Amino acid sequence: MPRYGLIGYPLTHSFSQRYFTEKFAREGIADSRYDLFELPAIDGLTDVLQTPDLRGLNVTIPHKQAVLPYLDRLDASARKVGAVNVIRLEQDGSRTGYNSDYYGFKTSLSNWFYELGISLLSYNGQALVLGTGGASKAITAALTDLKIAYRLVSRHKSPETITYDELPTFIHNYRLIINCSPVGTYPHTDEAPSLPYGQITSWHLFYDLVYNPAETLFMKLGRERGCATHNGLRMLELQAEKAWEIWQS
Repeated sequence: MPRYGLIGYPLTHSFSQRYFTEKFAREGIADSRYDLFELPAIDGLTDVLQTPDLRGLNVTIPHKQAVLPYLDRLDASARKVGAVNVIRLEQDGSRTGYNSDYYGFKTSLSNWFYELGISLLSYNGQALVLGTGGASKAITAALTDLKIAYRLVSRHKSPETITYDELPTFIHNYRLIINCSPVGTYPHTDEAPSLPYGQITSWHLFYDLVYNPAETLFMKLGRERGCATHNGLRMLELQAEKAWEIWQS
C-alpha cells in the first residue's frame, strides 16, 4: 500500500492528514494512506524513511530547512525558496525536495487579485511581510516573481527588516499586508499582529496564512476598517494538490 505522511512538531492540528484522507475517500483512492510522523528533532527522519512503501512526505514547522541535508537533490522551487515542504522518494531510493508553498501562495494570491478586479500586471503596490520564519521564504519568493516589492517586519531590527514599532511611519505606503507569523492561530484566537490598525483603510489588503480560525482577529480588525481579507485555507489546498501531483509524477 503506497504511504504518504507529514513530518513536523507539533502535529496536534494537522490539515494535511484530514485533507488527504478525505481526498482518498472522495476520489476512490483505496490503496493509499496518509500518516503523521511527529518529530521533535529532524534526526528522527532516518527512521521514518524506513517506513515500508513510503512514497512521499510533507514537511512542516520546524523542519522545512533542517531537512535539506537529508535530501539528494532539490527541485527549482525548493532552490528558489531555500526551504522544502514536499519530499518525493524516487524509485532508486534517492530523495528530491520541492516547495509547493510557493505555488500555493502565488496561485491563491493571483486568484484573489483577479476576484478583486486588481491586475497583477499593472499592480504597483508594495507588501509588508509579517514574520521572518520559514513560512515567509515561500511568500517572498512568490512576491519577487510577481514583481511586488516587499519589506519584512520582525520583532528585532536588522538590515533586512523593520520592526512593528516602526509601522506607524510606514504602513500607509504598503497596500498588501501578509501575516506569515503564527499569531492568531487557534487556540490563541484573541491575538493579532501588532499593527497600527487605526491607520488601516479600505485601500489595504490583508492576507493571513493562518486558516484556523477561518477569520482571525487580524482579518476581523482589517474587515472592520473596510479592507479586503483572505485566509490561508486556499493556499493550503493548492499546495496539497501540488504535492500529490509531485508524488504521482
